[in-house]
Amino acid sequence: MSDAAIVTGATSGIGRAAALALADEGWWVLATGRDDERGAELESELGDRGAFAAVELTDAGAPDFLIAAARSDARRLGLLVNNAAIHFLATLAETADEQYEELMDVNVGAAVRLARQTVRAMRDDGGGVVVNVASEAGLYAIPGQAAYNVSKAALVMLTRSIAVDHAADGIRAVSICPGTTRTPLVERAIASAEDPGAHERKLASSRPMARLGEVEEIAAAIVFAAGDKASFITGTELIVDGGFTAT
Repeated sequence: MSDAAIVTGATSGIGRAAALALADEGWWVLATGRDDERGAELESELGDRGAFAAVELTDAGAPDFLIAAARSDARRLGLLVNNAAIHFLATLAETADEQYEELMDVNVGAAVRLARQTVRAMRDDGGGVVVNVASEAGLYAIPGQAAYNVSKAALVMLTRSIAVDHAADGIRAVSICPGTTRTPLVERAIASAEDPGAHERKLASSRPMARLGEVEEIAAAIVFAAGDKASFITGTELIVDGGFTAT
């Protein structure tokens, strides 16, 4: 029986690409999200390599439900990919309490609660890997999105904390820090700009490689971090940003 992986935010973008790439590498993938239609499409692509569960991650019972589903049929829970996130643009002065609290509950609170229950299950199952999809925004203050920056920085520290506290349990933790990537969200932002071509060139020009990332490139980093070839990598960040944070 294949080891099981849980991937949150899996109905589009990086999460979807990661779910499919992990399945290609032999993982049985429990993909989660809130869009039933796209989830059904993903489940069809996964076939017997996984399943989709429509879950609201901020619900108190979500972690236990997902872990039980992943471990069904005598599977071992070997991987959690915390990818689900929401985003809004605002400086700190412009950020409303309600916006901040919702974003932090999804981006950080839900990730912490799911990681906590996953670590407990992994201790029983002989170890595993937690991959937190953070961002270049967790390492570099991107202007105009203060709450999002804070949430991604929190995921970086969550990774480090899991690594130092649970290495003896056979558990590794790695942060994946993507740069601006061609996700549906970014594509919509480009398309809605007054001059889409100019807007895309502006986004791309901020990084030495002068282009946006592709979801498959981020998924490949997640697969690597989760695999045996990365067995001595823990408590650190794998930055996939076209050189942005090097400038």
